[in-house]
Amino acid sequence: MMSDFLFNEFSHVSSKQWKQKIQFDLKGADYNETLVWNSPEDINIKPFYHSDQFEPLPEISNSKASQWSICQEIYVGSVTQANTKALNVLNRGAESILFVLPIEAVSVYHLLKNIKLSETTIYFRFEFISEAFIIRLKNYLLHKNATVYINIDLIGNLARTGNWFHNLKQDHANLEKIMRYSTSFKGVFGVDMSLYQNAGANMVQQLAYGLAHANEYLNHHQESINSNAWQVLEMNFTVSIGTNYFFEIAKIRALRQLWETLASEYGANTNCSIFAVPTKRNKTIYDYNTNMLRTTTECMSAVLGGANTIYNIPYDVIYHKDNEFGERISRNQLLVLKHESYFNKVDNPSDGAYYIESLTQQLSEKALQLFKDIEGNGGFLKQLKEGTIQRKIKESAQKEQQHFDAASEILLGTNKHPNVNDRMKNDLELFPFVKTNKRKTLIEPIIAKRLAEKLEQQRLKNED
Repeated sequence: MMSDFLFNEFSHVSSKQWKQKIQFDLKGADYNETLVWNSPEDINIKPFYHSDQFEPLPEISNSKASQWSICQEIYVGSVTQANTKALNVLNRGAESILFVLPIEAVSVYHLLKNIKLSETTIYFRFEFISEAFIIRLKNYLLHKNATVYINIDLIGNLARTGNWFHNLKQDHANLEKIMRYSTSFKGVFGVDMSLYQNAGANMVQQLAYGLAHANEYLNHHQESINSNAWQVLEMNFTVSIGTNYFFEIAKIRALRQLWETLASEYGANTNCSIFAVPTKRNKTIYDYNTNMLRTTTECMSAVLGGANTIYNIPYDVIYHKDNEFGERISRNQLLVLKHESYFNKVDNPSDGAYYIESLTQQLSEKALQLFKDIEGNGGFLKQLKEGTIQRKIKESAQKEQQHFDAASEILLGTNKHPNVNDRMKNDLELFPFVKTNKRKTLIEPIIAKRLAEKLEQQRLKNED
């Protein structure tokens, strides 16, 4: 009869023995200099990982990678067109919708008409704050068994634009009024961490800033709202995913752990919702089909890390207006991952991978340390007003830009193996670079910027 323990006849090999064997095979070369490299997060990456490096062994994740949802983002310029588009994409593979609303004067009835709300999770991103709109939305959702995240993010708007919607006092007063209707929604607060990544923050900064950002809401509103709401509502984090495959998996896992630690201190719901979207920082206008390769691996990281919902940006999002072809391709990438690559068959596929577990642990520890430093120096909002957060992100972005300019960080088709015959000047429907718009702001806004912008501007200038 075959033994249940197939490997009992082999002796156990410790991590120390593995390292000794590797050092022997290096024939005098230095182990650390040859095989260990240091990441921008100051994490040393070793050539192998072993179970005896964990005491105790990591716990099982509480995320369910088998349940991730394919999302479509829809900008609501016309309510009728937005509704028609939502119904169309839901019939073509989308499972949830993110509506981006620029103005308050929107008919909730016409926007959500005929959408099966009991089956479709709805996310909102507002470019305004309005109690009146939330009341209309609440009334429409009555008895519809809908799952809706309204993602109010006052601090995210401040960080991105440099200004409050109105002012600090009025914005928070509006938010407290909105919280009266919190039982109508799955989540009220949103924390948009994607801005930090797209502006060049490293992963430790992204996690720490996201946590400190969320803590501002918890701390400010804990006395003024019904504590029962915090126990039910889910914080929704929007996370931007880059191409450092295993690190990005670990980043999402670390975010869940960090939120659980913070939320438990307030008696809030320790579960959070993570909305993942590929970064724009590494996307290019030249050799643009490589963007599809990048977004594919980024979406894979999001799934394996345990994101709840994934919106995949089109390959041409930075230089083309919304178009059916680009959106269909981006949606189909997720459909292939889910239905042909079986990325929805295992709940926690990253659990027990010692490399990913180690990265998760180190990112969590470093982010928690930075979070404590932020809180010890007055909190996230204070450091935003002083410009400390902006300065730290700029420093990180500059280092990454230097690596890109020196071609030690590579974007194929752009700073490595470019197609010199590529012509893009006549194909730009959108301005793909940072726009300068002089206006008065309370704080210095955090500006998202792509790595390839300077190089691309030079190439466009040199086109015949």
